[in-house]
Amino acid sequence: MLPDDWQLTHDIHDFLARAEDFLHSRPALHNTPLTDIEKLRTSGADAHGAEAGVFGWLESGGEIRAVFYRTPRSRLGLTPLSAEQADTLAAHLAGLGHSPAHVIADHDTATAFAEAWQRHTGAASVPFWRTHLYRLGTVTPPQPRPEGQGRIAGGEDHERVVRWCREFCVDVGEQSSIDLIDAGSWAHSRFGDRHFTFWETPDGTPVSMAAVTSMVGGMIRVDPVYTPAHLRGRGYAGAVTVEASRAALATGATDVVLFTDPNNPTSNALYQRIGYVHIADFTGYRFAYDAPEAGQA
Repeated sequence: MLPDDWQLTHDIHDFLARAEDFLHSRPALHNTPLTDIEKLRTSGADAHGAEAGVFGWLESGGEIRAVFYRTPRSRLGLTPLSAEQADTLAAHLAGLGHSPAHVIADHDTATAFAEAWQRHTGAASVPFWRTHLYRLGTVTPPQPRPEGQGRIAGGEDHERVVRWCREFCVDVGEQSSIDLIDAGSWAHSRFGDRHFTFWETPDGTPVSMAAVTSMVGGMIRVDPVYTPAHLRGRGYAGAVTVEASRAALATGATDVVLFTDPNNPTSNALYQRIGYVHIADFTGYRFAYDAPEAGQA
C-alpha cells in the first residue's frame, strides 16, 4: 500500500473538483473552509496583490481524508488531522519553503500542527484565538421575547451595518477588519458578502444585528451578532439570532452554526438557550519566525 500522500495545487477549481464532496460531508465542522474557499473561488485574485492561495488534500485508499488551504493573506486552514498527519503536512510544507503566518483549526489539529511546525522550522507558536463551535438543534425563541420584530437590512441600512460591524471588531480586537473598513475596503472585509438582519423596537429603531453567510454545502454560519453596549441585557441579541437562524433554515440550510468566545459565559448560555449545541473547540496560533542574522540572506 502506498503511504498517505499530500497533493498540492494553486488551482482552486482543480482542488474543488477533488475535495468538494469531502468538505460537504461534514458541513458544520468544515464551516470555515467552506466559506473561505467559496470566497476565494468567487473573488478571484486577491485585491491587495498578495501571492496566490495554495490548496491541498490528503488521499489514502482512493479517498480524501483531509484538506488544507493557505489564503493569499497567509492564513493556514486545516480540517481535522491526527498528530502524525499534522507532522507529515508540516514537513511537506516546510520542505517546499512555505511560511504561513498563522494556522486555525479544531483545537487538537491546530495544536498538533503548531508543535510539528516548530520542530520542522524552529518557528515558535503563540495562541491568539480560541472559540467554541455550536450547531443549531431546535430553535427555541427567547423568553420573555422582547417587544419588536426582525427585519432584513436593505441598502439604506449600509452605513449602520458598517458602523456596527466596526464596533463589533473593536469589542473583539479584530484589527485586520478594522483596517479594511477604515480603508474603505468593505467589500474585501469578511463582512462584505454577509446578509444582515436587524431586530427593531415597535417604533422601528434597530437595536441589534445578526449576519449570516451565504449557504455552502448546506451550511450557513451566523456571524457576527452585535448589540450596541447601551442596549444590551434586554434580550435583543437572542431575538435577532433566532430571526437570522430561522431565515437560514427557510433557505434550506441543513447546518446552521456559530462561533462564541469561551470567555463570555453570557453569550454561550444565550445561544444554548435558543437551541444551539456545542460540538467542537477551535484554536488559532501565530508563528514567530526568527529574522536572519546580519550578513545572512
